[in-house]
Amino acid sequence: MRVAIAGAGAVGRSIAGELLENGHEILLIDKAPTAISVERVPQAEWLLADACEITSLDEAALQRCNVVIAATGDDKVNLVVSLLAKTEYGVPRVVARVNNPKNEWLFNESWGVDVAVSTPRLMSALVEEAVSVGDLVRLLRFSHGDANLVELTLPEESALAGTQVGDVEWPQDTSLVTIIRGNRVLTPSREDSLEAGDELLFVAAQAREEQLEDLLSVRRNAAS
Repeated sequence: MRVAIAGAGAVGRSIAGELLENGHEILLIDKAPTAISVERVPQAEWLLADACEITSLDEAALQRCNVVIAATGDDKVNLVVSLLAKTEYGVPRVVARVNNPKNEWLFNESWGVDVAVSTPRLMSALVEEAVSVGDLVRLLRFSHGDANLVELTLPEESALAGTQVGDVEWPQDTSLVTIIRGNRVLTPSREDSLEAGDELLFVAAQAREEQLEDLLSVRRNAAS
């Protein structure tokens, strides 16, 4: 898979290194000569250019990319890169970094963003996830379809502990995608049973989050 990353700072280089280890073809783009550190990520292609300019993106052959990641420290730049990648080059997947949480509302399909990653929100979510059991934690927002990646750790008192996945009447517009049980990552089947302490990852419509939390949490027991 070919991936172009706009922004060759610490974030962009770290993403590039991870993707290269997984066998992907990476192009790093930055307009600052001081950011071009080929020796830090020698396996990547490098381009000294302004990713907000059509001529630069033509040179980068953005139409050949499967994914574009707008990873600069400037939200305005990330929005422009995302919009150009999607509308001018038809890139199938555009991921954008949100630096200021106040700008999150802009990072949607209108600006060509498929997935918006807010570092402050993600960090706070991970803190919440580390201390919360039975509470729904929003980890990531997907622009298309108003869906989120959410996590809930199943509490000991949940009525669903011991229930098979296929026997649960999940809310509409929700999908259980992963069960993390200790050191294991499970792709859930209908026959798998839910266990107390399981970390459950869902893709869920935002309007269904409260319903999903009520289904899985201790509050459901108190109401029944």
